[in-house]
Amino acid sequence: MVKNKLVLSAMAVLATLSLAACGNKKSSASSSSAEAGASVKLLDNYNNPAKANAAANNGTLKIAEANSSPFQGITDPALASNAEDSDVFAPGGEGALFNQDKNYKIINGGLANLSLNRKNNTATVTVRPNAKWSNGMKVTARDVEYPYEVIGNKATTSQQFSADFNDIKGMAAYHAGKAKTISGFTYPKGQSGNVVVIHFNHLTPSMKFNGNSFMWGYVEPYEYIKNVPIAKLAASKQIRKDPIFTGPYKLNKVVEGESTTWVPNPDFYGKQPQIKHISINVVSPNNIDKAIQSKKYDYVSGGLQGTDYKQLKSLKNYHIVGSPALSYDYFGFNLGHFDTKTGENVMDPKAKMANKNLRKAMLYALNLDQVTKKFGYGMSWRANTLLPPVFQKYYDKSAKGYPLNMKKAKKLLNDAGYKKRNGSKWRSDPDGKALKINFGVMSSSAANEATYQDYLQQWHKLGLNVQYTNGKPMEMNSFYDTLQKPKQNKMDVWLGAWSLSSEPSQSQLYGETAAFNMGHFVTKKNTKLINAMNDSTAWNDAKRTKTFKDWQAYMNEEAAVVAQKFSYAWTPVNKRVKGFNVSPANNEVYSNLTLTSSKLQ
Repeated sequence: MVKNKLVLSAMAVLATLSLAACGNKKSSASSSSAEAGASVKLLDNYNNPAKANAAANNGTLKIAEANSSPFQGITDPALASNAEDSDVFAPGGEGALFNQDKNYKIINGGLANLSLNRKNNTATVTVRPNAKWSNGMKVTARDVEYPYEVIGNKATTSQQFSADFNDIKGMAAYHAGKAKTISGFTYPKGQSGNVVVIHFNHLTPSMKFNGNSFMWGYVEPYEYIKNVPIAKLAASKQIRKDPIFTGPYKLNKVVEGESTTWVPNPDFYGKQPQIKHISINVVSPNNIDKAIQSKKYDYVSGGLQGTDYKQLKSLKNYHIVGSPALSYDYFGFNLGHFDTKTGENVMDPKAKMANKNLRKAMLYALNLDQVTKKFGYGMSWRANTLLPPVFQKYYDKSAKGYPLNMKKAKKLLNDAGYKKRNGSKWRSDPDGKALKINFGVMSSSAANEATYQDYLQQWHKLGLNVQYTNGKPMEMNSFYDTLQKPKQNKMDVWLGAWSLSSEPSQSQLYGETAAFNMGHFVTKKNTKLINAMNDSTAWNDAKRTKTFKDWQAYMNEEAAVVAQKFSYAWTPVNKRVKGFNVSPANNEVYSNLTLTSSKLQ
């Protein structure tokens, strides 16, 4: 979670990957296996030797958010689906519950601690006694439970629900509208206390890690929002205009779609931040390089491409920091619809893109290696599976993916009956009917839009009449509004991106009940493999590893969703910034950031 990506909070979201901010850790190189296709090696932090300056810290840390569209302005992780929202509201902490180590494993010391009991199939969440919201309200046990109601409610606008949540006792009945509460939550110290026990039908190995698909990793301010109907919550002033947070900063001002500004949160339970002001501004991808070269921003929170690296890598007063991205860009194919009555995705065998040979041919026709090399400048490379290499244990580096093979692409189409007839320059479908394929993409940088044109040219060489949806690249919010409809026929194939959860289970992206399964790919084998990632046998790590690799091979063969490229998440960091670190183990985020000069260097 791509500029213009969907984001997965305990799963997925729309937008580009944002960088975690901070913590003055020892420099370390990114994992070589996680960047096997990259020609550039980056450090995950800037070890600035200069001393912090008290006067400088009274100033403003200036952050750019590179994006071609306004952010939506949804501060609640349970309701947000664009990574840009996560980026621009990150200083508030967004109500994240747990700290983690470098492998995303949950550890003690955060807003809450977690204890799993396999014998009783329970998870106990204990909120630290001094935890408060930025309006001074205490963080309570009910705040831990309420996001599950928001996500699971029949009238919700959240897209985060999947069948994995039904492992919580009582969730299925609540989600179906047959119960007003979720019976699997109990409160040993009462709802206003600080302890919640979640009762499951079974525990899974993924529950040990942040971002798993069975437990939500954020709190909701129940007392603050309880009188707002869940269906109207995303549009409420409590979420849009006057949100509250649990992190080191509180919101000072939001200019709708354009910027956010922040000041320290005196009610934060942890180390008080030292920088007195933070501003985050949306900057067009076409202007971001000049903005950095002109020293307008300290760093960029998301959305930089390889072409930006070419322009920014040699700046004297900036250091490039990054790590393999927890994200990927992908091609999706429209294969059905989402049944709002059953809450399930349904494949249509008569869908335009239902023929697997057609999908595979379109992918073999593309020269992704050449395109990513030309525009990636070492910061991105062709993806070979739907699991990025940052998941070192489960990533299948031996997978071939879809390298250019135009001869094979033509044979696949010919064998499937997609042929040119009556002197036409375009192939028709196997029934002899005219075939027009609508390609959905988002408006973006000049480099990205050049890649779109290259794809169209390759498909045209193949004899396929592929044209932009609506005749041109779409504004990001319009793109996802279209794509996320339960049933749509405007995009037959599209280019999107995921900003991923830190736990690799796939149910919330590609499961039968996943709202994010926007291509509506559903098969018995896919469901079986996804379920096996977290069934009782998955506690055997060798078995779980094999399941992930089997799933990657199966998805490559089916070609319903195919990864386009893997990338670094990176940014130039101005020399006046101290304590910038993007390691997953950096749980201090903004609290350890300091400035060494009143002006950008």
